[in-house]
Amino acid sequence: MSMRYKGGVISATPPTITPPVDGEGGTASGVWTLETQLQNAASWPKPVVPKQLWSWGDNGDGVLGLGNVTNRSSPVQVGALTTWAITSIGNQFTIAVKTDGTLWSWGKGTWGALGLGNLIYYSSPKQVGALTTWSKSSSGSRHTLAIKIDGTLWSWGQNSDGRLGLNNTTYYSSPKQVGALTTWSIPATCTSSSLVIRTNGSLWSWGDNSAGQLGLGNTVNRSSPVQVGTLTKWIRISGKAGFVLALRTV
Repeated sequence: MSMRYKGGVISATPPTITPPVDGEGGTASGVWTLETQLQNAASWPKPVVPKQLWSWGDNGDGVLGLGNVTNRSSPVQVGALTTWAITSIGNQFTIAVKTDGTLWSWGKGTWGALGLGNLIYYSSPKQVGALTTWSKSSSGSRHTLAIKIDGTLWSWGQNSDGRLGLNNTTYYSSPKQVGALTTWSIPATCTSSSLVIRTNGSLWSWGDNSAGQLGLGNTVNRSSPVQVGTLTKWIRISGKAGFVLALRTV
């Protein structure tokens, strides 16, 4: 590459490059271009930022994860790890995903809400199974939804109104897969109902519908996922006791 001094600015004159040919007049594969790399930027690996976990407040059921049941009025670090990624809070229990894809829980174990295969309360984090493929979670009053990196959806906990989406009303104390789809993306939970956005932007709901919080135009409970209308482009969803807010792109 030659360099020219022009008007006080050193400019580079790029050499003439004849692209390799693949035999049919196209550019040979494997040629690096900035445009192509920028298009693929979304798939570039993201740096892992160390994250501590802190908690405070009511600790009657060990929900703060501090190894005791003492209330705290100021933030206290949960252990010494810096590998926490995502947390969700239910009714006196906590679910968390670490950066290594492991799933952890602690607090009130009633109805199997901790996913540990029992009804025991724990005041410090306990790993849920041995898998390292968990990605996201959301907890309602006594149940949890979690999505693995393969796009499968799992649920556990209280289920009297079908909030687990398993087509029954049986509670489960360990994760159970909801159907066989691998296109679940964003989970959200109300107190006793569930909503999830799929990768195609469609919105699905199930569970308690006494106030119409499933968005299905009625007040009938559902024990398996039902699509909310026919709209797509849903990108954010948040629910509480009896009502839901969601965002769509236009």
